[in-house]
Amino acid sequence: MYSPDLSLTDPPARSALVDGIIWVQGAALGSVATALAVIAVAAIGLLMLSGRLEVRRGITVVLGCFILFGSAGIAAALTGLAGADTRPSLVATQDPGPLSSTVRPATPPSRVYDPYAGASVPSAR
Repeated sequence: MYSPDLSLTDPPARSALVDGIIWVQGAALGSVATALAVIAVAAIGLLMLSGRLEVRRGITVVLGCFILFGSAGIAAALTGLAGADTRPSLVATQDPGPLSSTVRPATPPSRVYDPYAGASVPSAR
C-alpha cells in the first residue's frame, strides 16, 4: 500500500532480527508446542511408571518444560527484582474509631447434643 509520507529510503519500523525472534518465540510457545510438551510429559510419566526410564531423567524433562513455558514469567520476576526498590514501604493505619470499644464478645452457642462429635470435642463439665 502506498503512502506519500513513506519513502523507500526510510528504515523499517522493526529489524529483521526482532521479527525472527518473535517468530521463534511463537513457534516455541505456541499451541502445537504446548500439545507436544503435554504428550512428552505423559510419555515420560508412563515410562517412569513402567520402570523403563530413571526418575532423574524424567524430572529433568518435566523441569525443562516448566522452564521453557515459564521463561516469560521468570524473566519478568528477575527483571522486577533487579529494578525493585529494596526499602520497605510503610502503610498508614486508620484509627478504628469509638465503635471498637463498644463491641461485646460473642456469647457461646447453646449446648446441643451432637451424636457425631465423639471424643474429639472436649466437654465443659
